[in-house]
Amino acid sequence: MSSPTEFAAFTEIAKRVNNWGRWGPDDEIGTLNLITDEVVREAAASVRSGRRVPLALPLQQDGVQTGMMPGRVNPLHAMVQINQEIFGPGTVACSDDAVTMGLQSATHWDALTHVSHSGRIYNGRPADTITPHGGAAFAGIDKARHIVSRGVLLDIPRALGLADDRLPGSHAVTPEDLDAAEELAGTRVRAGDIVLVRTGQIRAYLAGDKHAYAFPSPGLSLRTPEWFHARDVAAVANDTLTFEIFPPEVEDLWLPVHALDLVEMGMPQGQNWNLEELSTACGQAGRYDFLLSAMPEPFVGATGTPVAPIAVL
Repeated sequence: MSSPTEFAAFTEIAKRVNNWGRWGPDDEIGTLNLITDEVVREAAASVRSGRRVPLALPLQQDGVQTGMMPGRVNPLHAMVQINQEIFGPGTVACSDDAVTMGLQSATHWDALTHVSHSGRIYNGRPADTITPHGGAAFAGIDKARHIVSRGVLLDIPRALGLADDRLPGSHAVTPEDLDAAEELAGTRVRAGDIVLVRTGQIRAYLAGDKHAYAFPSPGLSLRTPEWFHARDVAAVANDTLTFEIFPPEVEDLWLPVHALDLVEMGMPQGQNWNLEELSTACGQAGRYDFLLSAMPEPFVGATGTPVAPIAVL
């Protein structure tokens, strides 16, 4: 296994996209700073029909996790009381639930602390500030208090004219692919936008094959962080388990896009987003921008969170 800093391609890109100190030495939210009040007002103007499209997968035991990530279990739901008259016979009866799950086990956001490299997390803080009991005291997901902005769907299979409307497992999404999808969208990605990159990969899971969904998987290439950095994108999410192409495009360089996005750039990223209905809705409307609400659950010190995003066209 090799450190990403042993690869010149990684270190050169890291220097170009690094945002450490851009919003001050104590900043904990990175590119979410780009979502200003003005950006949100402009995002609200993208609502025209009012059509609402949910983007989350169901939280269920038969979820997307296959055991590849240790401890990241699919949601386990249990009833802790059922129609219990807790205040005495004949009183109003209550039912209550409990859930055990990995916070990144389904549709989720990664916090900036989700990965580290070379002993550092975002803004140069030591990775050992993440502790067993306190979690991420710095830049935990609870610091990302609200994520609402203009969303832009970059529908790569549709932009490339693929007959089966799904990228092959070996496809690394390039900046050129993003350019083509941006042209299809008919709008330029701008500062503060949240970009949703559709690969069509989630169709494998929706068809009942979670293992085909997981591996091999198309995803973002090592070259894409510079594209997002140049446009001052606030966050990126897609419809894959691994976010980036998997297995990696460079042998022994594991999760380089995670390291560039989260550690160097301070840009949150999301995975396992179901973009199928949104792709259809955008195609029908002839537009690919919308108001996106994707609020994190405020788990204190957590390095990720489940999310139930809604696109409003």
